[in-house]
Amino acid sequence: MERPSYLSKYLFDWESLDVVVGGRSALDSKYFIGSMTDSEMVQNFLTGYGLGANDPVAHAELFGNFQEAIQFIRRYFLAEESEDVKIPNSIIMITDISDLFLTATGNKEGTNHEETLWAEIVLKVMHTILHVDKDLRSNYFSEIQTQIFDRFYKYLQRNDDGLFFAKSDNVEKHSQVPLVEFETKSKKTRDSVIIKLLHKAENVAEELFDRVGVRLVTDSRFDTLRVIKFLVENFVIIPHNVKPSRSLNSLIDLESFKQKHSLLIKKALRSGLSEEEFIVAMEEEVLKSSFGSEAEDRNSHSLTGYSAIQFTCRHLIKYKNPFLQEFIELRNEAKLQKEGELAKKIRSMDYSLIARDVRFFYPYEVQIVDREAHRINSEGEASHVEYKKSQINAAKKRLFGSLLEYLKNKA
Repeated sequence: MERPSYLSKYLFDWESLDVVVGGRSALDSKYFIGSMTDSEMVQNFLTGYGLGANDPVAHAELFGNFQEAIQFIRRYFLAEESEDVKIPNSIIMITDISDLFLTATGNKEGTNHEETLWAEIVLKVMHTILHVDKDLRSNYFSEIQTQIFDRFYKYLQRNDDGLFFAKSDNVEKHSQVPLVEFETKSKKTRDSVIIKLLHKAENVAEELFDRVGVRLVTDSRFDTLRVIKFLVENFVIIPHNVKPSRSLNSLIDLESFKQKHSLLIKKALRSGLSEEEFIVAMEEEVLKSSFGSEAEDRNSHSLTGYSAIQFTCRHLIKYKNPFLQEFIELRNEAKLQKEGELAKKIRSMDYSLIARDVRFFYPYEVQIVDREAHRINSEGEASHVEYKKSQINAAKKRLFGSLLEYLKNKA
């Protein structure tokens, strides 16, 4: 029986629907690109993506992304593999990006399945690199760091007794919140950002929440809560700007400690405990309320034994456009010049659309941990080196899963 011609209008690309409405990442689709039968479809895709098909600058950038993707794959994912796993020469020698897309969809003449899988891997890395490059906010990164870190530096004091948070350096000791360390996170390297995005479901540079961060290390576990209290009361952290899904606490069981805290407050009222006695008792109860190894950890790459309080806050960044002031000064100079075509053009230019300042919320991560937990976190399986290895392995499994399965079956 001949199939009715109208049916083609009602066939769905279920892979695309899963990505658009099902919450699945395009990187996890069975076919990353879908079906592209010729160069015209590739150009239409690139235009829809935002890369002008006839724009020579965009074309050159895209080819640069292709070359970077090849080097990135070799550097991070093939260093320890056998000779059987290597990028085919047919992929490396591509000079027209359209050929890479057609290879990834199996529509390049003479393409075999292994080459198709490799082309998809390269395109996935290119897609990630593009999102890193096109994050507009990265242009303001230095100013972002300054504005966020200054909020903390404003209250960071040091004297002969050590480091502490306080409104001023001459406050009484009982009003200080002592610290062992205050660390700021340096800017992630480009490769670190790409690796992180390759294993994140969102795979969008704007969704990275820890490109700016601070770590506060306290001497006692009870002081981790006091630090939060200080930051909130002094409006360094605005709770309304905290991203709830990013809050993680594997240090203190707050529900358990709330009850103990309430009982201790009542005991202090009844028995007249001194402040020193009260703090000692609080520390004992906090330690009893610590999570065990079963504590929930939403970051799948933080290995067992990692304990911390961490959350992501957002700060409204205010960036004043330096070009505007320079242009106004130039225009004033032009007004003094009665003659000259250049002066006339400058005087006639409309600068009302030049942004006077730029404002946007930017996320930053705060991690708070006590000295003992920090020591444990820094050792063994919970070390940062192991954390990075876990990320790379997750990204590799995600990118190379289909290829490795194919090579296994082929052998």
